[in-house]
Amino acid sequence: MTVDKSSTTTGGLGFGTGPVFLASISTILGAVMFLRFGYAVGSVGVLGALLIIVLGHAVTIPTALAIAEIATNRRVEGGGEYFIISRSFGSTIGGAIGISLYLSQAISVAFYMIAFAEAFRPLAPWLEATIGIPFDARIISLPATIGLVTLVLRRGADLGVRALWVVASILAVSLVFFFLGESPVEMRPDTLPFVSSLANADPFMLVFAIVFPAFTGMTAGVGLSGDLANPRKSIPRGIMSATLAGMFVYVLVVFKLGASASSADLVGDQLIMSRIALWGPIIPIGLAAATLSSAIGSILVAPRTLQALGGDAVVPAPKANRFLSAGIGAANEPRNATIVTSVIAIVFVFLGSVDLVARIVSMFFMVTYGALCAISFLEHFAARPSYRPSFRSKWYLSLIGAVMSLVLMLQMDLFFAVMSLLFMGLLYIVIRHSRGGVDDLSAIFHGVMTQATRHLQIRLQKTPASDWRPSVIALTPRTFDRSSPVQMLEWLCHRYGFGTYLHYIPGILEESTFEKSREVQDRLIRSMEERKGALYVDTMISPSMTTALAQCLQMPGVSGMDNNTILFEVGAHDGPEVLVDVAAGVKMAGVPHLNRLVLRHGENFFGSRKTIHVWLTWHDARNANLMILLSYILLGHKDWRGAEISLFVTHPRKQISDRSDEIHTMITEGRLLISEKNVNVIATEEGIDFQRLVEARSDAADLVIMGFTPERLEKKGPDLFLRFPSLRDVLFVSAEERIFID
Repeated sequence: MTVDKSSTTTGGLGFGTGPVFLASISTILGAVMFLRFGYAVGSVGVLGALLIIVLGHAVTIPTALAIAEIATNRRVEGGGEYFIISRSFGSTIGGAIGISLYLSQAISVAFYMIAFAEAFRPLAPWLEATIGIPFDARIISLPATIGLVTLVLRRGADLGVRALWVVASILAVSLVFFFLGESPVEMRPDTLPFVSSLANADPFMLVFAIVFPAFTGMTAGVGLSGDLANPRKSIPRGIMSATLAGMFVYVLVVFKLGASASSADLVGDQLIMSRIALWGPIIPIGLAAATLSSAIGSILVAPRTLQALGGDAVVPAPKANRFLSAGIGAANEPRNATIVTSVIAIVFVFLGSVDLVARIVSMFFMVTYGALCAISFLEHFAARPSYRPSFRSKWYLSLIGAVMSLVLMLQMDLFFAVMSLLFMGLLYIVIRHSRGGVDDLSAIFHGVMTQATRHLQIRLQKTPASDWRPSVIALTPRTFDRSSPVQMLEWLCHRYGFGTYLHYIPGILEESTFEKSREVQDRLIRSMEERKGALYVDTMISPSMTTALAQCLQMPGVSGMDNNTILFEVGAHDGPEVLVDVAAGVKMAGVPHLNRLVLRHGENFFGSRKTIHVWLTWHDARNANLMILLSYILLGHKDWRGAEISLFVTHPRKQISDRSDEIHTMITEGRLLISEKNVNVIATEEGIDFQRLVEARSDAADLVIMGFTPERLEKKGPDLFLRFPSLRDVLFVSAEERIFID
């Protein structure tokens, strides 16, 4: 019997589900609820506030589900959300998102401590009289922040979690007193203000940006992952219960506020809840408890994220990583990371503006939540066998969460949204460079591309193509002796088609030949990357070229389309055995009815790639359209940009008039994009030396396209491909399909 160590190994301090729920719910029901929800209801009305709750949870609920899902797939270690992201997206992308996440957590400490100081505003007159200077919230927030970080540094996470129980209890009592209270009669509206009555109320998206941090606390408990006895069980239960409980409370708060005070009172008094509660002072006390608990949650989570970043060597400085990843004690408390977090928090406390810090925090949280939802969606789509979470979200919920995160970011504050995305992009570039160019993007989408390819191939096989496009296969043992064949295949399959290039290895399939084939395949892939080619490359082991060709002619098209064309090649100086093999291959390719191309190449390597000559003769009734279409496909590649096609039509004199009219009609109707000045109609007499005619006109052309038929190959033999010796590179074409140019 095997034991799942990922679910039984005790981590860190061995906490259960309770601390996850407490850290999350005490952060959700925090400063924004006490200080800004009255402002939200007053500014946008009850319906607007409910819409804010719905939109906010359209991001947070999919995120909570995504975290719960990903957390139950593997052992979640220290680092919380960062660990989940980095182990799913890779350390480069995970590092970029993780640093953004850490900054949002560290700045959140300042946000909550600034809000904590607002709880003392009712005491402002007494403080001003006592100390003799105007009240400034920083008089409270700065010493309180320093005291909090000192306490955490001295006593660690264990004390912080015990404190959560106390402050959460005070928070619960303050909410009970609020719901039991009644506002003065003069404050109450005549009817429930579904729409704000204020003339110059703040716009909806600005209110949403200020209020959104109220919903972001559900991931606070995830940061304790390294200190949980069973994170795969505690994280889903803790964050989901906290998210749903917080949503329910916020809906009740909206209706209570709307029924208790006018829009003007709600906007004008940020501690309006104290005028509604059964005992007013409990609200500042609850605010102090809520903000303090949220700050404790953040000061516990942020250093652990930073410690995990240092442990993964994300920071491009080895000494900094060693400093940040260092921990003390049996629980590996992140003392150094806590010191860095404390400095950042104190700096932002100096700013003193709840709204400004809230907008910054919202952006970074949105980026993180969007990434988490995207991970869940991609994992659903990729369907990797190793991804087997015991809790599953729905792919469409994750997609909604990812899209909503991006849309709301841009709507909330375009400048901050763009800056945060640019900041993350810059982080990714720096981290990627420090890791030697490791690209996680390709790894992320590997499974997705596999699934997409599978679906598309099946669909393509079921749906016949409405128009012709090249799906070309090539097989040769001479890959590393010459580059013209692979270059021609790239040109033919660029943009319009799909190319499969196979290197033939003679022998039988055994361990030595298989190992050689893998080495050759790796070499081919690297070569394609260097050339920036878009071909599928592989190897073929077979006792003879004949058996190898028989195998590849029966291969399914890698793209989902059947292969419809095969490309052979012969060098100008190849021996007769190569010509014999090519001729036999051309004959065999006629069995599955593939179009056959034979490239005869020499030393010129297609010259300056400016002229293509297409020769149509009385034998090319079936070949003509394919020959012309291939010439256009070549012009679509940048290597042939600016090239011209010259068409030479040779027919017996008695047929030339009809053929000339046909070509002219095709040009005028736009079916041939060739200038009439480049169309040469040549009447031939019986006994004319056709070879001399072609060589005289096309000896300087960079590529000549000639047609051939199986009957003429049978009659002339393999030497057919040695005709026109003074021409440079020649592509011989024999069409099996009837191809139409529309």
